[in-house]
Amino acid sequence: MSKPTVIVSCPADTYSGYGGRSRDLVQALIDTDKYDVKILSQRWGNTRFGYLKDHGEEDLYSRLIYKLTYQPDIWIQITIPNEFEKIGKYSIGVTAGIETSLCDPSWIQGGNKMDLILVSSNHAKNVLENANFEVVDKNNPNNKQILKLNTKVEVLFEGVKLDKYYNIKSSDRTKLSDYLDSIPESFCYLTMGHWMQGKLGEDRKNIGYTIKTFLETFKNKTNRPALILKSHTSTTSILDRERMLTKIDEVRKTVKGALPNIYLIHGEVDDAEINELYNHPKVKTFVSLTKGEGFGRPFLEFSVIGKPIIASNWSGHTDFLRAENVRFVGGTLDKVHKSASVKNLILEEASWFRPDDTDVARAYKEVQKKYKKYLVMAKKQSSYVKRNFTYEKMVETLSNFMTQYVPDFPKQVDLNIPKLNLPKLKKLGGETEPKVTLPKLQKLS
Repeated sequence: MSKPTVIVSCPADTYSGYGGRSRDLVQALIDTDKYDVKILSQRWGNTRFGYLKDHGEEDLYSRLIYKLTYQPDIWIQITIPNEFEKIGKYSIGVTAGIETSLCDPSWIQGGNKMDLILVSSNHAKNVLENANFEVVDKNNPNNKQILKLNTKVEVLFEGVKLDKYYNIKSSDRTKLSDYLDSIPESFCYLTMGHWMQGKLGEDRKNIGYTIKTFLETFKNKTNRPALILKSHTSTTSILDRERMLTKIDEVRKTVKGALPNIYLIHGEVDDAEINELYNHPKVKTFVSLTKGEGFGRPFLEFSVIGKPIIASNWSGHTDFLRAENVRFVGGTLDKVHKSASVKNLILEEASWFRPDDTDVARAYKEVQKKYKKYLVMAKKQSSYVKRNFTYEKMVETLSNFMTQYVPDFPKQVDLNIPKLNLPKLKKLGGETEPKVTLPKLQKLS
């Protein structure tokens, strides 16, 4: 008996954050063993293709299609909501990227095309569900309507794979180990993320601000800690690396005094190397003063290792980071700066998190000074995510949603075809063919 057909339109074959989310969700569908799953390959920004072949993902690679030739039973589209289209008999939109307090109206219009929306966090769910816009008819200004979301929204968190992120022995080394070993400081803070557009202190991941506050906090100190930065601006090219070094140097010039060191990790780094980075004995703490997250995968991955985390106390990652287990930084919600706005994505009218400078400095110092205390908290955080936010838990949650919301489709059945009474057969040239009587033809003069 055939399984319902599922086509997932997503960037699963790209080197991108959405690519990682796509691969996990597609694999989760496969692991439920309920569907015939295919992947309609899509691009994601300027990130390159080829991830599946490069990483030996043969099963996923074999499921790639590049053209839609039939209507699937279930259509799943992993992208931003203004790109959602109802294609299948049942259509599901999957998105993570709601990092501010407000979404664009086009996201609500796109969301209303779907039968179900799955988001990565309660933050994203709340923004979509609470959004409402007054729409004015251009031809009749007196005709005003309220645009709001009518589609059901559920939270499908991004479960961590414990076979990729786990505590390793010092003997388990990757090529990244030599670089980390060469760092003279024994106490390093780690921050990571795409250094996106925006003036200093306004980019979404807040990379520039994180660097500046770190330098201000530990300048002129003895036994200064170091900051390890895993980041890029647009690509993993040599040109981008030089651009990153220039941006770091520009921030350093804004701070006077004897400054702590900053070490840049740039380029493509695989899962094993990221796990080594998290585990390395010189990496003591993960810090992200992000302005907003739809989920925050690095927070969850690092949580598994059981080391302290310093984090902004707002948006998606607060679903799984518990206040009693991490060092949350206080702050306020401020309007998005014009330099960081992106059409249809990050709106100037929206707000996001601005960390409190004093509390940031306090957090840096506290974690270093009272490291044993925060290490105990981190172990509890690790146990919590291992119980509640694993890939297996995500598969279970997805399966429950599919059972709850997706209707049954007509199943293919065997046809009971009646036997036909054929004319007598005779042998012709070793083959059996029916005896055929031809009509007599009238001779034409």
